Amino acid sequence: MDAAFTAEQDEMRRTLREVLGKRCGPDEVKAAVRTAEGYDRELWQQLAQQLGLPGIAVAEEYGGVGCTPADLALACEETGRALLPSPLLATAALCAPLITALGTPAQRSALLPPLAAGTLTAALAVPGPALATALGLTGDNAAGPWSGGGRAGGVQARAAEDGAGWRLYGEVPQVLDGHSAGLLLVAAHTGGFARSRTLLFLVRQDAPGLVASRQTTLDETRPQARIELRDVSAELLGDRGDHGDHGDLDGGEADGSEVLAALAATGRTASAVLAAEAVGAAAQALARTVDYVQQREQFGRAVGSFQAVKHRLADLYVRVQAARSAAYYAAWDPEQGGLALAQALETLRVTAGEAIQLHGGIGFTWEHDAHLYFKRAAADELLFGPVHRLRAHAADRADLFTPQSRKVAV
Repeated sequence: MDAAFTAEQDEMRRTLREVLGKRCGPDEVKAAVRTAEGYDRELWQQLAQQLGLPGIAVAEEYGGVGCTPADLALACEETGRALLPSPLLATAALCAPLITALGTPAQRSALLPPLAAGTLTAALAVPGPALATALGLTGDNAAGPWSGGGRAGGVQARAAEDGAGWRLYGEVPQVLDGHSAGLLLVAAHTGGFARSRTLLFLVRQDAPGLVASRQTTLDETRPQARIELRDVSAELLGDRGDHGDHGDLDGGEADGSEVLAALAATGRTASAVLAAEAVGAAAQALARTVDYVQQREQFGRAVGSFQAVKHRLADLYVRVQAARSAAYYAAWDPEQGGLALAQALETLRVTAGEAIQLHGGIGFTWEHDAHLYFKRAAADELLFGPVHRLRAHAADRADLFTPQSRKVAV
């Protein structure tokens, strides 16, 4: 394994840091999240057109840059430093890989080019607060009724009476960037209780019966929406045979295992991207704190000159570097994404907490910039964690706690 970055990767990081440094300071972030979209549309178009940011990991045949998810992770480390509010995570890390993996050739050709160009954004709608479970981050996504289980609740899908398309019913309370996305990928159950399965459906923003309402969230840089589906027309992502009168699918992956596998694969890649983003945020929070303690004076000397403060900052530095190493390794091997994400989220939480304390009395005011990092740490752990469940699932997958006698028997 060659861990050195290429000249192209270094240039991408330098350019992105320069652009975000000019256009995405704390004041600009606070202004952008209070717009109707929740992000700066002009900056998003600049990042898409000049740097190809949303299309970094999309194949060139679909208008993307043709790089790997590792390059997307490196880019997201820089967006994490700036706490950039944008539809990048939902569009490029969650939806584009699912469309690539499951979509028909016609669907890929129609959807991936505008997603890569930034002219279309997408969001993944998973019923209930179960995004981490659906992506296989905190548990097996084949187990449990996270998408409705064929019973009441979640989102239910049935074939249209005229045999053309599908109709969706239900509600999704937490959809990342769902209020501004032009396309929704909705996870829904079909087939009834006896043959229930989870499939993904494409829903356009202007579909009759679709209601998207932006919700108040702890971290405004991660805007979320409540999605209501009231007899909404939808298109099945992929082609799995005839619908049948009751939504049964003949042929293909009738049990929905292909969809669950694609969600889990997407989760592994997304966890590496999220880990890199969290590392970028933690590194910036630490850098801002170091600058502050070098300037702030107490008892006639800089606060940063006290040994106790130096020790705390040194511990944070070691945490950030260790989390960065884990994130880079996960970008190369997504199978390690869960553990890297756990370490990065914990590092961001600890670093943000220490930043607030080391800023003293001003740091405890809710309006201080240090709280932007604290909110991001708390919100990401709620969305994609918690940390202890990420680690527990990784341990289960590695059979760390399986008795040796059972391993031999198997």
